[in-house]
Amino acid sequence: MSKDTYTASKTRSNRPGWSIGFRHPLRNDSKGRPGLKMRRGLGTSDEAEADGMVAEMNVILGDQSWWNASKRKEAELRFSKPVVEAFYDEIQAGRDDPEALRESHIRLPNAKDDGYSRVLFVGTTGAGKTSLLRQLIGSDPDEDRFPSTAPAKTTIADIEVIQAGGGFEAAVTFFTEFQTQASIEECVTDAALAVFEKAPIDKVADRFLNHRDQKFRLSYLLGSWRTDGHGAQDEMSFDDADEPQVFDDEGSLTDEERAANRSRLEAYLDRIKKLAEAVATSLADEVGLDPRASGPDREAAQELIEENFEARLTQDDGFHELVQDILEDVRTRFDFVEAGDLVRRPSGWPELWHFESKDRGEFIRHIRWFSSNYWPQFGRLLTPLVDGIRVRGPLFAGFIDGEPKVALIDGQGLGHTPNSSASVTTRVTRRFSQVDVILLVDNAQQPMQAAPLSVLRAVASSGHHDKLAIAFTHFDQIKGQNLPTFAEKRAHVMASVLNALSNLRDVLGISVVKAIEHSMDKRCFMLGGVDRQLAKLRSGAATYMKDQMTDLVRFFENAIAPPVPVDALPEYDPTGLGFAVQEAVTKFQGPWLAKLGMGSYEGFSKEHWARVKALNRRIAGELGDEYDTLRPVADLVMQLRESISRFLNTPISWSRKPLDEQEEQAAIAHIRQKVDTALHDLAVKRLVEAHLAEWRVAYDEFRGPGSTRRRAVAIHGIYDAAAPLPDAVMTSPSVAFLAEIRKIVRRAIEENGGKMRLSEAA
Repeated sequence: MSKDTYTASKTRSNRPGWSIGFRHPLRNDSKGRPGLKMRRGLGTSDEAEADGMVAEMNVILGDQSWWNASKRKEAELRFSKPVVEAFYDEIQAGRDDPEALRESHIRLPNAKDDGYSRVLFVGTTGAGKTSLLRQLIGSDPDEDRFPSTAPAKTTIADIEVIQAGGGFEAAVTFFTEFQTQASIEECVTDAALAVFEKAPIDKVADRFLNHRDQKFRLSYLLGSWRTDGHGAQDEMSFDDADEPQVFDDEGSLTDEERAANRSRLEAYLDRIKKLAEAVATSLADEVGLDPRASGPDREAAQELIEENFEARLTQDDGFHELVQDILEDVRTRFDFVEAGDLVRRPSGWPELWHFESKDRGEFIRHIRWFSSNYWPQFGRLLTPLVDGIRVRGPLFAGFIDGEPKVALIDGQGLGHTPNSSASVTTRVTRRFSQVDVILLVDNAQQPMQAAPLSVLRAVASSGHHDKLAIAFTHFDQIKGQNLPTFAEKRAHVMASVLNALSNLRDVLGISVVKAIEHSMDKRCFMLGGVDRQLAKLRSGAATYMKDQMTDLVRFFENAIAPPVPVDALPEYDPTGLGFAVQEAVTKFQGPWLAKLGMGSYEGFSKEHWARVKALNRRIAGELGDEYDTLRPVADLVMQLRESISRFLNTPISWSRKPLDEQEEQAAIAHIRQKVDTALHDLAVKRLVEAHLAEWRVAYDEFRGPGSTRRRAVAIHGIYDAAAPLPDAVMTSPSVAFLAEIRKIVRRAIEENGGKMRLSEAA
């Protein structure tokens, strides 16, 4: 980016008075390029004063000697306060870890210090894990609506509930302004592409208001495009016609607010339409093809234009002005927060909300603004901006005796994967070591499909199988003439579990599977009607549900009992480790060659170029290391974890012979856990951190015909450098990679009392 790019200008926005817009030379944008487009309020309505501040900012932008945090004090003596804050507050864009922010206000109790059991809920979208959480914390599904449920993704926020006596307290953390801006950019881009595709206005609005991966919804913040139907009964509803849908009008938007939101949305869509048409026309003229042509010319034109459309669109000043206007609009939604304390960054963007109350109704009413998906309140909800909610208070189920010491952690649903070899997101697997129970919530009607099997693989191969419990929801909906009794229905579900485990023997090893099977019956709970009030169930069903959930809570409490000491210690020969790593790398590289369109691998096909580019953007812009089901870090961790787990299954000797398979697996499990934690850090370092520059080149520098292929080659080159294949002829990168793995495994073995022959493991 040229030096001339770094100039400031004044502008009007949703803020009172004048604002200043500029590209920050020390901040990368969402594509990893220097020059993040920013806008900050100047705190004045005087145009001459605003012009003076713009001139001051241009002095800073034009002289690189000011581009250092150490120059701030000197700048404060020379320039206006709003100018200094706008530039220097953003030099260090880092933020506190969101979990650490919540921890600073509400500590998450643990087993060692507090006698608390931590429970991680894991399950596919729609399996009913949040409905089950509601039951366990005594949250009424009709009156409380906390946490929110939906058949699709509602939010990606972790919801942590600490059950404790006393008053109610909440700590909510938010995505950064940078992350929010990146999501808005993607929504605007998708809407512009819909305009280019000549989609109807409703489709354009849907692309704008609902992010492509359903994790960010502007409709919650800015209002719904379709505003009719408030309070109407869905004609296609299968609910009882005599029980019309009831809406709680408390906090709902007025007709005037909805009309104002609609007007703003229309203005945004009109600007998107004009931007998209201007970019499409200029590109068509540039390549000499008409996108409205027919036949093969039309296909060629569309392919060339679409490939360059996004890049040209995001370089347009009008695009960035629009994004900044929307970001300002989103920021104003925090003005509706009536209670609690908003902790803000120096830039003014909120990073945490803290609230305390002794009244349960008041507490639930205020926390819902950060977690709800209730459509009459679209236009005020802050749900899409939230990355974590931690609450503490007397949130107990009425049917449980006493006050269990349990911390319940619910997160994003896993999604439905086509096969059980898909990796589980590292956002979930990183938490395995931090909890006492991993509760897999599955649908009893179709038990043990691909996604739950992926969880089983991850839990077992990471050494956490003793933490596993499975709650089967929708058990009441299992019907069939061959299943007349409760016992036969339970046996039907358990047969699916045992069959699934049997199919994993080659992946996990026979001894691991047998260790899981040994106590599986005691770890499975059959639940029905979790989305309803227990009082509305038939008496027999209500009694059964209370008994099952009471048993489930007791399982949580007993999970923190100290394990039986294991003194049978394994010894390993490192020779087999090289073969394990070779197998893992092959299984990592093969599917990605297929996904990138550079080879074939059974069960995997080429990914659309736009999805690969979206992953590339995530990593290049430091927005994350995965996109939807494209998870290179999780894939590498999974393959290394499973191959090394099988290596650990076969020590060459023991300090004494284990009494049985349970003791043997208990000894090895501690080693697996240490290895798994280290592998997560290794994969991020090698795949992302060490190759950030290459990821940025792959995203930003490939344009025109053949760019998809060049990007695929570049990404595969990153994978090959990060995880080189150990082979008969070892290259220096392969030797270094294998040495890192050996060091991780040897350390894990020795820290748990085992041995590895050092002569060959160095």
